[in-house]
Amino acid sequence: MAKQRIVILGAGFAGLQLARRLKDDNFHVTLIDQYNFHQFQPLFYQVATARLEPSSLSFPLRKVFQKRNNVHVRIAKVLRVDTDNNEVVTTESIITYDKLVVATGCTSNYFGNKSIEEHAFPMKSTTEAMALRNRILLNFEDALTADEDELEAIMNVVIVGGGPTGVELAGALAEMKKNVLPKDYPDMDFSSLGIYLVEGMSNTLSAMSDASKKKSQEYLENLGVNVWLNTFVDNYDGELVTTKDGRELPTHTLIWAAGIKGNVPSGLDKAEVVRGGRLKVNEYNRVEGYEHVYAVGDIAYMETPSWPNGHPQLGNVAVNQGKHLAKNFRRELSTQSIQPFKYVNPGTMATIGKRKAVVDLPTFSFQGFTAWLFWMFLHLMLIVSVKNRLFIFINWAISYVTNDTTLRLILMPTRKQVELNRKYQKDNGAT
Repeated sequence: MAKQRIVILGAGFAGLQLARRLKDDNFHVTLIDQYNFHQFQPLFYQVATARLEPSSLSFPLRKVFQKRNNVHVRIAKVLRVDTDNNEVVTTESIITYDKLVVATGCTSNYFGNKSIEEHAFPMKSTTEAMALRNRILLNFEDALTADEDELEAIMNVVIVGGGPTGVELAGALAEMKKNVLPKDYPDMDFSSLGIYLVEGMSNTLSAMSDASKKKSQEYLENLGVNVWLNTFVDNYDGELVTTKDGRELPTHTLIWAAGIKGNVPSGLDKAEVVRGGRLKVNEYNRVEGYEHVYAVGDIAYMETPSWPNGHPQLGNVAVNQGKHLAKNFRRELSTQSIQPFKYVNPGTMATIGKRKAVVDLPTFSFQGFTAWLFWMFLHLMLIVSVKNRLFIFINWAISYVTNDTTLRLILMPTRKQVELNRKYQKDNGAT
């Protein structure tokens, strides 16, 4: 029997899980990603605030599949999908498939505001988290010699979006302001460092329980974060934030955590792209209108009786969809009937700093120190490598005892790195 050619676009939670579970030699798996490593996005905010090194949250794909001769990693950008000829056109080659799985995840959604897109700092990749870390640390270096009229913009940090990413980042910055920066810069007054969290809804963590919403805001305000609710950002030009209700705030650092949209490959029917830029799939993760194209993870929009508005875009959903689709592919090979995907929400959580977290389980909610330990354990278990788990645990333990880290390195790209990046972007069709 000829091997079935499975092509997976994206090595995030869903794509990686799918590839890892297609162990049968009857599958010829090609995993395509623009990076040569898997990225653990939920902890990017700790890279941005110099609490973890990026290598702790990244794991080389070729290392994952060293002992798997049927999995082939290709580092390339997907230019388009040709569903008529069952081909994926990349910057490196044309790859044919029997089944195509789109697991390209999401990117930042600026809702058409080009000025914000140009000047804001997103945090959807390891490189973006490192760029944000450099910006935050350089702010404090700039503040040492800044004129009085420049200082306010340098010392204001604005985070747009009160979901888990925004809340966790605001809490980490507030603890950095309190515990770390006064020791690093004894000649500076950090009382003027303003951390602003801007949220368009009436609560932070609007998707969680009332208790978690209330407690998360309480934690943030106790840490000194300025929480602006029912507020929408209208514009940002790199110097001044303007809100729709007329408020203005000077800042050199606006962090965008307010929305996401799907990374839909070119060539797929736009009629199958629904709200949030997601691909509409049936209960077997097959993209509507196609026989051999599937989607899993954040990019997939599946309506079920339990989830009439689609599943939440969470890592746990992506992991389970990847696992389930692998089972269905194996069932098809053995001529067994495939099973629909069913997801039972195990709960949601967010941390707002040391000993401060909120957890919503299906039957009850809890907050505080126990919730913080629960959050740490579950996030450690999701890390791909045991070695990486150990490094993260050691960093967390040191930080817990000392209220400090030793990772505040400003690592700027060299001229040669900039040239290589430009060449790579040109060769890969980036603009």
